[in-house]
Amino acid sequence: MEYLIAKWLHILFSTFLFGTGVGSSFYLFFSTLQRNTTVVAGVAQLVVRADWLFTATTVVLQPLSGIYLVHLLGHPLSARWLQWSIVLYVIAIGCWLPVVWLQIRMRNSAQAAARLGEPLPREFWRCFYLWVALGIPALIAFLIIFWLMVARPL
Repeated sequence: MEYLIAKWLHILFSTFLFGTGVGSSFYLFFSTLQRNTTVVAGVAQLVVRADWLFTATTVVLQPLSGIYLVHLLGHPLSARWLQWSIVLYVIAIGCWLPVVWLQIRMRNSAQAAARLGEPLPREFWRCFYLWVALGIPALIAFLIIFWLMVARPL
């Protein structure tokens, strides 16, 4: 039973981590393309909140549950599929950390523009393009990690 609970938690944490990332990115990306400053300010506020509630906690819990599963199953940490998973996780989180900072800047910039009734400023767009550029490798890394966890090919 201990294994099933650990596996369930690991899958649950990955669902929150990946789901929050994809969901909040979807809403922020497409609301931004609408260029409605008030809507973007509101969505950006919720995205920042979701990142602190869900992503930040699961960023820590996900590898802990994974290491515990590896221990329970007796897999060596030297297994190539695990090593690649860890490297890709570090890359994804390395992309996510600046994304959090960018989202806070985007939120603040959009809120200030909304209060003044102005369009999204140039600073917002610089942050947005960098946010998108960092999101792509993080998404790809997580998709490969999911495949490695299921297939264990190496």
